[in-house]
Amino acid sequence: MELSLRAFLLCLQQVNKLEVTPDKQYLAAAGNPHIRLYDVNSNHPQPVLSYESHLNNVTAVGFQCDGKWMYSGSEDGTVKIWDLRAPGCQREYESRAAVNTVVLHPNQTELISGDQNGNIRVWDLTTNSCSCELVPEVDTAVRSLTVMWDGSLVVAANNNGTCYVWRLLRGTQMMTNFEPLHKLQAHDKVVLKCLLSPEYCEPNKYLATTSSDHTVKIWNIFDFSLARTLKGHSRWVWDCVFSVDGAFLVTASSDTTARLWELSTGEAIRVYQGHHKATVCCALHDGTDPSAV
Repeated sequence: MELSLRAFLLCLQQVNKLEVTPDKQYLAAAGNPHIRLYDVNSNHPQPVLSYESHLNNVTAVGFQCDGKWMYSGSEDGTVKIWDLRAPGCQREYESRAAVNTVVLHPNQTELISGDQNGNIRVWDLTTNSCSCELVPEVDTAVRSLTVMWDGSLVVAANNNGTCYVWRLLRGTQMMTNFEPLHKLQAHDKVVLKCLLSPEYCEPNKYLATTSSDHTVKIWNIFDFSLARTLKGHSRWVWDCVFSVDGAFLVTASSDTTARLWELSTGEAIRVYQGHHKATVCCALHDGTDPSAV
């Protein structure tokens, strides 16, 4: 597959997270305290929509698979759901601590959040309640969460450089249960982002971790062995995103650059420059579904 991509990069000034809508038409930028929606195919600098309800930094944003609604998490201690077909926030959940990360389970009916106090909570959108709560390490902030594309695994990364891995099992009452699988000391410093590889990376399965130690590590999910260490950034590496086929990885760093890595060689094949402040988030629109190529 020939890689055709557009990398979206924004700097530290009030932009904490980027996400492209499933239809590749819009880019959501999470700031303080708003979320702005931009037209990907337009050069117009103004957002087409703005979502104003959070009271502090918005740290997480994402979309339901059909793009009908958006979810967000914030340092104001809330997780919110926004119906993109109607104005305003439709649902709000109280985490009671600054929310650092939120992911949507592939079943599209559960949100999983991680907060500054070290809590992981599952929000059941069917019952509109918290169905599960766990604390991997007391008083250790959960920095990042990621769920396997098929809903089989969830990984949580924390401030101590540790990644906790659970199998996700469906309980008798259709609630997701966490079965401990592995504890991985991924870095000696803070893990800022963890990300499981996408569906079309199969049969390979990887976990990418970025850290304040300036490196990115790629782990084999089958045995949690280290596959590669990506070195090149000179400061904290805040974010990463896989290409749709899992062959490439884009990273964003405080060194004001982003890099495109070829994972088969571990080499940075492109460096994106131009920012004058830390680049803390990235999103990737890399074209077609590889199954159609």
